Amino acid sequence: MRGDQRLHEAMAYGVLGGGKRIRALLALAAGEAAAASRQDCIAVGAAIECIHAFSLVHDDMPCMDDDALRRGQPTVHVKFGQAQALLVGDALQTLGFELLTSLSVSAEQAIDLVRLMARATGLQGMAGGQAVDIEAVGQEMSQEALQSMHALKTGALISAAVEMGALCGSISAQERSALGRFAASVGLGFQVADDVLDVSADVQTLGKTPGKDAAAGKPTFVALLGLAGAQDYARGLHQSAIAELAAFGPRADRLREVAQALLGRTH
Repeated sequence: MRGDQRLHEAMAYGVLGGGKRIRALLALAAGEAAAASRQDCIAVGAAIECIHAFSLVHDDMPCMDDDALRRGQPTVHVKFGQAQALLVGDALQTLGFELLTSLSVSAEQAIDLVRLMARATGLQGMAGGQAVDIEAVGQEMSQEALQSMHALKTGALISAAVEMGALCGSISAQERSALGRFAASVGLGFQVADDVLDVSADVQTLGKTPGKDAAAGKPTFVALLGLAGAQDYARGLHQSAIAELAAFGPRADRLREVAQALLGRTH
């Protein structure tokens, strides 16, 4: 098999091997609230899922989280080797940005979309959050610091999904601000729910190794607030997120459904 064919196979394995597709769903739902082209929102969702998948491939590698299981299957580096996994992440990242060139939006909108996704991916987003996470191992962290870390590591791409979907349509500045606050609450709530599941679900339910963060000495919302406290916090974040959608009326029904599914999930 040629090297590029092997890379293509590994890319497909990394991005198509299951998952909840929550970021794509959020982009589609936000686009619906903004009367955006569904085709454009599908492309945006695919782009964001490529970015998300690249981050998981790299996060699972031995130099990062060193995980052998993802979505109930061997991680990319376990199945294809570390060198291929590194290339898979690189290629999926560039594919994500390439997909944004297929949209029917204006040049100004296209630039804003690229800016949003780049910011959510780099120093001011996932990469920056992961760097903080690495340094936080074995350290005590305040709730405010933990929230700030996950706003970068997890929340940034979730927020970008909502903002990018809406940007493909037409909304007011006030509505865009409300969607930003909605996305921030959903993103943080998603992470709190993830921390809860990490201590309350088994490997078959999660599809990945449970309890790894606690075993590695990483700060979590459960460690900080206790299980019941973290569950209460997640519920409060859900209520805050839904409240931000009041002005949209039925246009945001799909966003409400996705938020409910995310923050009430069992895996």
